[in-house]
Amino acid sequence: MTVYKPFQRVVTGHDKSGHAIIRSNENIVPTEMPGADGAGFATIWSAPEIPVDNNDETDGRDRNAGITLPGGSVIRMVDTPPGSESPMHRTNSIDYGIVLEGEIELELDKGVKTIVSTGGVIVQRGTIHAWRNVSDTLCRIVFVLTEAKPYLVNGVPLDDLKPEDMDGFH
Repeated sequence: MTVYKPFQRVVTGHDKSGHAIIRSNENIVPTEMPGADGAGFATIWSAPEIPVDNNDETDGRDRNAGITLPGGSVIRMVDTPPGSESPMHRTNSIDYGIVLEGEIELELDKGVKTIVSTGGVIVQRGTIHAWRNVSDTLCRIVFVLTEAKPYLVNGVPLDDLKPEDMDGFH
């Protein structure tokens, strides 16, 4: 059983007079998602639209965001234990991944691979990809995902591809 590390989430807001307040200050522990091959996920916040409406008092962590949120944005913490590997997939989003600790291997659909280490930043632009922790320590990444227009090939948009759509890839 993998033990994921807690992290602190602080959310600010306003009181009735418009003064800044701390609305939430809590420790959150990522939990394993079904089919995630051991990776732990925790949604930190989501917003259903851009620009974001700061008058919406919904806790963004409670919103059903899925992997991406059509028209909106999601930020989540991902803990990937040693040996864990995601399936190949593609989302029509722009994803900013910041490696907080450890390292992760990024693989693209033609077998191109690169290692991203602590402090590295990934800008994932709607490409088919998989993540693999080939090290012997936990890798922690913060991902910010925002819906994007699909990439066009000869004027035809590329679709989102869920792992089950990726027959022939590992």
